[in-house]
Amino acid sequence: MELPSIADLKITDKRVLLRADFDVPLIVKEEQVLVADDTRLRQVLKTVNWLIKKKSKLIIMAHLGRPGGKRVAALSLRPVARAFSKLLPAKIKWSFSPFVLGKKAEKKAAGLKPGEILILENLRFYPEEEKNTRSFAGSLAGLADVFVNEAFAVSHREHSSIVGVPQFLPAALGFNFLKEARILGQTFKNPRRPVVVVLGGRKKSKAVAGQILLGWADAILVGGELVELNGIVELATHHKVKANLTKNGEDITPDSAQEFAQIIKGAGTVIWSGPMGAYETPCYRKGTAVVARAIVDSRAFSIIGGGDTEAALTKLGLVDKVDYVCSGGGAMLDFLAQRGTLPGIEAIRGRKNRNAEI
Repeated sequence: MELPSIADLKITDKRVLLRADFDVPLIVKEEQVLVADDTRLRQVLKTVNWLIKKKSKLIIMAHLGRPGGKRVAALSLRPVARAFSKLLPAKIKWSFSPFVLGKKAEKKAAGLKPGEILILENLRFYPEEEKNTRSFAGSLAGLADVFVNEAFAVSHREHSSIVGVPQFLPAALGFNFLKEARILGQTFKNPRRPVVVVLGGRKKSKAVAGQILLGWADAILVGGELVELNGIVELATHHKVKANLTKNGEDITPDSAQEFAQIIKGAGTVIWSGPMGAYETPCYRKGTAVVARAIVDSRAFSIIGGGDTEAALTKLGLVDKVDYVCSGGGAMLDFLAQRGTLPGIEAIRGRKNRNAEI
């Protein structure tokens, strides 16, 4: 499937509205809010630098955490914007808007000069973002001439900034988004078998995706709180394995961990989203550690996705030993379950691109 690329858009001297993924972990150090891991900020740099070189006027919108449609000071994107600015060339002029919409934000956007950047406040301070209201999407689109989606990790969500804005503007996907879609798409179409999918964490959406992937995967291994969810993947055949949790429910049992490791040992492809237990605490990290070690020691092509999975492997010192780290665990599973697409992709592919009009 050929996807609409940012390289196909006419963006010189245009206002470009970029949906980025700035949902990064924060820490407080000496009364200062700092970004603990800037991986997601770096993933958008290729697209941002390309847009700046093309003399576009760049407006970046993103979300942070789950403020529930209210302004939460601790979830302001201001410190994230500050951290992102340090990754840019020193000559780039940037500014921050404490609001997404309104006269002040509109004035800032309208006043941008070629090569300048405006970063907007947290989209999720507005309940209309997650409700995907047409008026909110239209107001966002009104800030710019062109839309670019560089937020793969949230493109399984039908939010205004993901599926609403493309209804109003010429739109395409950013370079990192295209890379993620290409790698996952190739893996889905032509995987090395057997394919083993490892699911952990607590999100019910993973259970839904897991059920759909039963027809594609050769084994699905389930850990974390997913084990206790109603309607979890039905493991009726011998190659579909469900974990047993320890009595306190904080980890998979040693027997389950070894069973998982044995299955992974013979895998050709491993897809992993979600730790096996409460990995933040060392004594509940054993199941996750056994699975992680089995993956990096196997011959399998390995893909992990999601912040918790990446954080767990980072703690274990193994994150650099997997073949690919996808920015979003839920989006990764949904992309595979939907046979190579997401709502954010379809919102762009499903409209007639109006490049000729700008």
